[in-house]
Amino acid sequence: MELELYWTNFSENELEKIYEYYREKAGVRIAKKLVNGIYNESLKLKSQPEIGQLESLLQTKKQEFRYLIFKNYKIIYWINRNQNRIEINDIFDTRQNPIKIEREK
Repeated sequence: MELELYWTNFSENELEKIYEYYREKAGVRIAKKLVNGIYNESLKLKSQPEIGQLESLLQTKKQEFRYLIFKNYKIIYWINRNQNRIEINDIFDTRQNPIKIEREK
């Protein structure tokens, strides 16, 4: 059974920031291609929710966070079985200091 994909406000905002940055630096076409690639990568989770690796930097949280990689970005999510959905919590640029992954959301 496929699960629903749910993007939190924080993850949507991060995706928007990525789009805006690349729109300014590289143009609309590149920005759209990157954001669409991140989104399309997340679609794999609907039928294979446990495909992502466990995120060791977030193991102190009560949820079991996992991630997928697309280019330089981690798509961080957890499986909310109570609501039958995958909650995408963050799109994290892996070129940042890893400590920033625990920033307030």
